[in-house]
Amino acid sequence: MNGSSPTSHSTAVKRPWYGRRSMDEWSLGGILIVGVIGLFICVVLPIYTLLSKSVENKDGEFIGLDNFAKFIETPSLFSSISNSLFIALLSTVIVTSLAFLTAYAISRTRIPFKGVFRIVLVLPILAPSLLPAISLVYLFGNQGVLKEVLMGASIYGPIGIVIGSCFWTFPHALMIMLTALANTDARLYESAEVLGASPMRTFFTVTLPAAKYGIISVAFVVFTLVITDFGVPKVIGGQFNVLATDIYKQVIGQQNFEMGATVSMILLLPAILTFITDRWLQRRQSALLTSKAVPWTPPVRKIIDNAFFILMILVSTVILGIIAMAVYASLVTFWPYNQTLSLKNYNFDLMDGGGWDSYWNSIQLATYTALIGTSFIFFQSYLVAKLAGFKILKWFFHLFAILPLAVPGLVLGLAYIFFFNALNNPLNGIYGTMTILVVCTISHFYTVCHLTATTALKQIDSEFESVSASLKVPQIITFWRVSLPVCMPAVLDIASYLFVNAMTTVSAVVFLYSYNTTLASVAVLNMDDAGDIAPAAAMAVMIMATCMVARFVHWLLGNVILKHTQHWRQC
Repeated sequence: MNGSSPTSHSTAVKRPWYGRRSMDEWSLGGILIVGVIGLFICVVLPIYTLLSKSVENKDGEFIGLDNFAKFIETPSLFSSISNSLFIALLSTVIVTSLAFLTAYAISRTRIPFKGVFRIVLVLPILAPSLLPAISLVYLFGNQGVLKEVLMGASIYGPIGIVIGSCFWTFPHALMIMLTALANTDARLYESAEVLGASPMRTFFTVTLPAAKYGIISVAFVVFTLVITDFGVPKVIGGQFNVLATDIYKQVIGQQNFEMGATVSMILLLPAILTFITDRWLQRRQSALLTSKAVPWTPPVRKIIDNAFFILMILVSTVILGIIAMAVYASLVTFWPYNQTLSLKNYNFDLMDGGGWDSYWNSIQLATYTALIGTSFIFFQSYLVAKLAGFKILKWFFHLFAILPLAVPGLVLGLAYIFFFNALNNPLNGIYGTMTILVVCTISHFYTVCHLTATTALKQIDSEFESVSASLKVPQIITFWRVSLPVCMPAVLDIASYLFVNAMTTVSAVVFLYSYNTTLASVAVLNMDDAGDIAPAAAMAVMIMATCMVARFVHWLLGNVILKHTQHWRQC
């Protein structure tokens, strides 16, 4: 019998399915179900409601594709498609090229001051997209200090939109490109040298192919960010209509919510297509750095190093110049007639469009978003990565978590209006409150945080959970004592990311604020609409300064907390 009987074997096979998991696992599974339902309500249902509105008339009657036909038949609206594509494609080419060159300078040359350059080049990520647009008005506008540089051309239109879009999307592209160029195998370059390949041929046959997936990802990211951006074209677009501003005009200007939903669905298409294509290409990517790889150290090449050093100085000067112009404009008493420096423009309570309450509301929103969002996202990501079983639930959760990456903020904000403002929705009570702003902001930036947390958690061996289970230690204790301390760098990164984006975002919340929940980023927009451009610059500078402080706190907390939670790494 080999120590067992047919009866005992049969009993083991027929054990009820609900007995295969402990109460601890069922409890955590219940929390995972809550997360799936939460994402379904906060992401899937609003998008579905928006889709339904795009095929209805004002009376709620189904009219099929009539709204889309009306959009195509309206020349001023239909031209927005070609305008948006033109701006997005041109900006993508410029930003992708500059990001590759600057990342190459940092990763593959021997230029000095690399650390300083890295800090300067990512500064735009701390500012709202409205800041470069306002700064460009002071630089190249009708009374700008450098208006002669444009030789009669107007900054209000495609020129201004492209420059402003390139400014605020550049840091996103740079960070991806730095990752793509970070690691390389020295043996490839040695082989090319032995075979007599010229530096130019080595670049096109070794360097460029190794970074091709990074370049493609950057192109898709920049294209999506530009074509869905609302802030830059709203401030400096003039009469040059794009899809994002059309949505705003239809909803806010004409109260035509159905046409706003129609334009939103059109704007959603390129974002989804680029997202799907990028995901498909990333799956085809293979590892370029193997265990046998030899780290490559860039040789000293004086001509190349000097050329890239000059490029880095030029790009850094442009970034610092745009930021400095915004700061200077915020301190000028009355541009351009009285350029005495004062803090008059920071007296926001006297301005139309927003006061200091807007700024403090943004601080409140960013804090709630960082604390609640980080806790929810990281713990739910832990359940997806480490909880045994529940494969179907995990699949749905991951699908819902990835979806926000393909949904523009403006589209998500409008979807929230239709869904949460419906009288028959039991969650209608949160509409117009700080709660809906927090929920929308977390949902909008959920994907990047989820992927960050999942990546960090997958680096921890699942044996920790197995050993804990064998010792009858609840999995929540394992999470608290092992997974959370080990992943603390990722947790801090997620919190910082959510805080900064909550401070700077405007597209996702521009439709959702009420009279007592106005935000600093929206106040910048309202002040600009009211003609208070200098105060708008001042509020944008305050947002950027706050984000800088948040980054400093992130660095400080990292140094303090990580000394305790990451001491094992040094050991």
